[in-house]
Amino acid sequence: MKGISLKLTWFGHSAFLLDDGEHTVLIDPFLSGNPAHQTDPESVSPDTILLTHAHNDHVGDTIDIAKRANSQVIATFELGTWLSMQGVEGATPANHGGTVEFAGGTVKLTPAWHTSSYQLEDGTFVAPGIPAGMVIRFGGKTIYAAGDTALFLDMQLIAEEQLDVALLPIGDHFTMGPDDALRAVSMLRPGIVVPCHYDTFPPIEQPVDTFRSRVESETASRVFVLEPGGVLDLTTA
Repeated sequence: MKGISLKLTWFGHSAFLLDDGEHTVLIDPFLSGNPAHQTDPESVSPDTILLTHAHNDHVGDTIDIAKRANSQVIATFELGTWLSMQGVEGATPANHGGTVEFAGGTVKLTPAWHTSSYQLEDGTFVAPGIPAGMVIRFGGKTIYAAGDTALFLDMQLIAEEQLDVALLPIGDHFTMGPDDALRAVSMLRPGIVVPCHYDTFPPIEQPVDTFRSRVESETASRVFVLEPGGVLDLTTA
């Protein structure tokens, strides 16, 4: 059996790619049209796509990528059902508390405090439902993708999943800001924190280095700040 390897790429905003050398998992693929970092959707062919909620800046290029790459797409029930109606054959509707297997790993859906809907070009909102966080077990690591969420006390329960990595929004305005994200870290107790959902648009610009300094001085977690397009080797981090 080959040695376990796991790399994390941040495409800006909340879009991430996990690669264990055999399978790839794409999270909230807002790639084309992302002001933080332009990534060609044709450059990724994930086995699995995980969606935390239906907002356009998280669903992003899911439909086109999934159809081209024949990806499994795991999302909450209403969003997964809507994606199936758009012709995504691998759409897998799920819900909070449920665990779903995918190529190389599993994902457990957790609560998140936010809203969730997809806006069509004519302004109509569809795919109503609820958002989720995700506890992902893949490549020998347990990764919490919080999605867009406010701080909530049940993060103490999520900590019992023994998190290696937490992908946390810090942008404020639409999600937790740095102060609440720091409190989230203290409850979640991950080994590594990767901040996201900041600096994409003016309302969510944040001094990420200040956040890193506070987390590392006030908790036992380490913070890795990635540039959009940057890669973190989670095997050696």
